[in-house]
Amino acid sequence: MAFVSMKNLLREAKKQHYAIGQFNINGLQWTKAILQAAEEERSPVIAAASDRLIDYLGGFKTVAGMVAALVEEMSITVPVVLHLDHGSSPERCKKAIDAGFSSVMIDGSHSPIDENIAMTKEVAAYARSYNVSVEAEVGTVGGMEDGLIGGVKYADIHECERLVKEADIDALAAALGSVHGKYQGEPNLGFKEMEEISRVTDIPLVLHGASGIPTDQIAKAIRLGHAKININTECMVAWTDKTRSMFKENLELYEPRAYMTPGISAVKETVKLKMREFGSSGKAAYTQEIKV
Repeated sequence: MAFVSMKNLLREAKKQHYAIGQFNINGLQWTKAILQAAEEERSPVIAAASDRLIDYLGGFKTVAGMVAALVEEMSITVPVVLHLDHGSSPERCKKAIDAGFSSVMIDGSHSPIDENIAMTKEVAAYARSYNVSVEAEVGTVGGMEDGLIGGVKYADIHECERLVKEADIDALAAALGSVHGKYQGEPNLGFKEMEEISRVTDIPLVLHGASGIPTDQIAKAIRLGHAKININTECMVAWTDKTRSMFKENLELYEPRAYMTPGISAVKETVKLKMREFGSSGKAAYTQEIKV
């Protein structure tokens, strides 16, 4: 089964008021857990590799080959998107596309809007001939991102409108108060701005830094146009907590599989929980009927 673009998957999710989860790849067994969860939940899934981890994971071709092989070996039947998260340059996005990724995010959010648009247009033009979907970002999500710690910068509605119209993208990540990593206190999303941006752009929105956001706020974000929700920190915390307890409670163990399997199982259960929360569970059969 080939990877699919997320373009029509997200359009349908937005129309039906549910969201598809993006879950970040942190290794082979981690990827296996994400795919198992999707198959068991009968949910479409977006498996993402962050650009900052591509080299750590072995390079674009290694990541694409690993995920493709797992999909085949595990007989995965649900739609799987292989996505580059926070692509740092057009060149990196093109390398991902050439390696077999079916979706890319070009992150020009730290550049002035004209540069952001120019970068995004370049990626979108290249991706179009490969049927690869493109996500872009306006504003700055706070917390840890690509090794840097930064504050929240809300997306400007006029910049969002320009980026969508001029670059012809498939999904927009508009920074509206979420952060990467753990939240300090209660998350405070800008729902008023969210509603306006959704109305003006009329495109599926992407919620970055969704780990730790209460379910009622997630539900409201979905109602206001978010069709893709990114989760990484909650999976990492679940894995770390379980793996730490394994080391603490089993001092005589030395086999990596024995230590790591419970943590990987915790990742799978976290992914399944999020799919239910986002409303994508059971949607695989339906989404396979649309042209992806």
